[in-house]
Amino acid sequence: MRLLVVAVGQRVPDWAQTAWDDYAKRFPPEMRLELKAVKTEPRASKTLPALLSAERERIEAAIPRGARIVALDERGTALTTVALAAKLKVWQLENDVVALLIGGPDGLDPSLRQAAHERIRLSDLTLPHAMVRVLLAEQLYRGWSINAGHPYHRE
Repeated sequence: MRLLVVAVGQRVPDWAQTAWDDYAKRFPPEMRLELKAVKTEPRASKTLPALLSAERERIEAAIPRGARIVALDERGTALTTVALAAKLKVWQLENDVVALLIGGPDGLDPSLRQAAHERIRLSDLTLPHAMVRVLLAEQLYRGWSINAGHPYHRE
């Protein structure tokens, strides 16, 4: 299975890229973690719906046909780490690719959020986009480790 994180924004601080790379390389071959960064729409003189629509088109172009789409959304379902591990297990049985979507500074286009198979949230806190990438990678790895019986996660 491939976990494809599609994130709006191409530049992240070095620490965030280093952390992402560290978690991504920990995954086994049967569950790869990949990142597809898409361009943020320039904010100058455009309406919010136009910005979100342009970013939606880029995100949709990055999602492989047939992928399960999971939108990260502040209004999405809150999960514990153990619940995320259970979702990973189901996703692995039912999907070749799961696309996890991280919106830009203004979030995801409402139609894209609604079209997603599910919507989850990582935190009740507002987090910087670079931190969201790292937090998501870590939690996906932690979920995999729970399912694999790896000692990374401790209860």
